[in-house]
Amino acid sequence: MPTPDTFTEFVAARYPALLRTARLLVADAHAAEDLVQEALARCVPAWGRIEGDPEPYVRTVLVRQNISRWRRRRVAEVFVESLPEVATYDADAAVQDELTRALGQLAPRQRAVVVLRHVEDRPEREVAQMLGCSVGTVKSQAHAGLARLRRILAEDEGGEASSVAAASLTA
Repeated sequence: MPTPDTFTEFVAARYPALLRTARLLVADAHAAEDLVQEALARCVPAWGRIEGDPEPYVRTVLVRQNISRWRRRRVAEVFVESLPEVATYDADAAVQDELTRALGQLAPRQRAVVVLRHVEDRPEREVAQMLGCSVGTVKSQAHAGLARLRRILAEDEGGEASSVAAASLTA
C-alpha cells in the first residue's frame, strides 16, 4: 500500500512521463502541467488505498480529468505549440511536430485512445479501463483516429515531415 512518502517518490520519478502524456493530450505546455497537477491532487486522498503499482490509477485519473475538462469547455482546441523547441532542423522533431498538430485535430476520446495505444503502447484492455469503455470502443476509436490522422497528414503534402509522419501510421 502506498504511503505519503511513496507519493513524493512517485511524483519525482514519474512526473516527466505523466507530463509527456498530458502534452500529447492537450498540446499546450501550461495546460498539460495544470492537467498533471490536477490529476495528482485528485490522487492524494486515495493514495493510501491504492493497491499495487499506482501508475495505472494515476494515468486513469489523468485521462479522465482531461475528458472532463474538455466536456466542461466544449470549445475546439487549437494546437499551436510544438513539443520541445530546437534551434536547428531535426527531421524527427519535424515529424513529432506534425503528428502533434494532427493529434490536435482529433476528438478528445480518439486522441486519448491513439496516445495511450500507440504512443504509450498500452494494451487495449488497460486503455478501456482507463477510459471507462469497452475494448471494442477502444478498437473502433483507434481505427477511426488513425484513419483521420492519415487523412490529415495526407492533406498536407507540401512537407517531407508529413509524408514521413503519414508513413509511420501505416504500420
